[in-house]
Amino acid sequence: MAFPEHGAIDEAETVMISKKAQEVTPFIVMDVMARAQELEKAGENVVHLEVGEPDFETPEAIRNAAIEAIRSGKTHYTHAMGLMELREAICEHYWVEYGVRVIPEQVLVTSGTSPAFLFMMLAILEPGDEVILSNPHYACYPNFIRTVGGEPILVRTHPEDGFQYRPEAIKGALTPRTRGIVINSPCNPTGIVMTDKNLRDIAQFGDQYIISDEIYHGLVYRGRARSILEFTDKAFVINGFSKLFAMTGWRLGYVIFPKEFATVMQRIHQNFAISANSFVQWACVSAFRDTKDDIERMRRVYDERRVYMIDRLKQIGLKIHVEPTGAFYVFADGRHIFDDSFKEAFRIVDTVKVGVTPGIDFGTGGEGFLRFSYANSLENIKEGLDRVERYFKELR
Repeated sequence: MAFPEHGAIDEAETVMISKKAQEVTPFIVMDVMARAQELEKAGENVVHLEVGEPDFETPEAIRNAAIEAIRSGKTHYTHAMGLMELREAICEHYWVEYGVRVIPEQVLVTSGTSPAFLFMMLAILEPGDEVILSNPHYACYPNFIRTVGGEPILVRTHPEDGFQYRPEAIKGALTPRTRGIVINSPCNPTGIVMTDKNLRDIAQFGDQYIISDEIYHGLVYRGRARSILEFTDKAFVINGFSKLFAMTGWRLGYVIFPKEFATVMQRIHQNFAISANSFVQWACVSAFRDTKDDIERMRRVYDERRVYMIDRLKQIGLKIHVEPTGAFYVFADGRHIFDDSFKEAFRIVDTVKVGVTPGIDFGTGGEGFLRFSYANSLENIKEGLDRVERYFKELR
């Protein structure tokens, strides 16, 4: 039997792709990374400052716990809501860190935070319902909302405010169809940590659910991040293990929800995922228990890189309006230099072999900005920013 060549397409074959699938917008940072990888295959040395992935190894205690779980046969389905021991650990974590009481029946463990977000949207939205997003925002949020028939409503935020919501702007965007308001602190792409006042103001919009993406909690270098659950219980919290514990490839997250959603969240997960990976869940019990020193070491290293990157980007001539104190991103303003961040990002990777993320990936409010990630070694960051400086001062 003859097989077609790799990549060949039979033009006679009719491919029926749904309209909904075609409406899923690209995740541009992944396109930049793909271009960088093409260059690497061609022998180029590329410095990656585009991807938000910790460069540290997963802590040894977590890896050992996973190995032990596999060896002891903990490889079967768990309860659809997740391993009870892990859900109890999550509840304990939110009590110790934030002083909020959550019970295991309010926690659903998922294969990453993206499914958690999608399942949560499925639970609260009817077709045509609206969810408020900041502009800029994490690139994938609108696709989660549209996939279940909802409508993202973008509220412009401003660099001089650290891209935090102005309550009056939210109020002006509310309609009878508004079901949720999404917040993200520490924020991707800006690295900004929301103030207590801002969280308190948003929590007062009591007719809507507050959807709080807390995946970067723990990666804060000045002060502390507050959970939305400290301000309201009419909230969904999205969190996971990828960022803080350097576990991106393990794919485990969770959602904390109001008690009245317990049955429907279990039913959704039973049907669409059955359960999250069992031995990874056992490993994550260890993440809460055995990695305090590892986390503090990573946090100190990130902070050193953060301070260096902010100073260098300012020297290069890019603007930082409010100092980012969380996650591992700097959102640099280049509007006085360029007006098309997409083209600029690809020019940078093609010209000086440095991957950066165009601000337009995060909505029209990010146009003219570039996101730089310091989830790379200080040596590589220095080399990458030397190249970026040469690009802006000599080659552009």
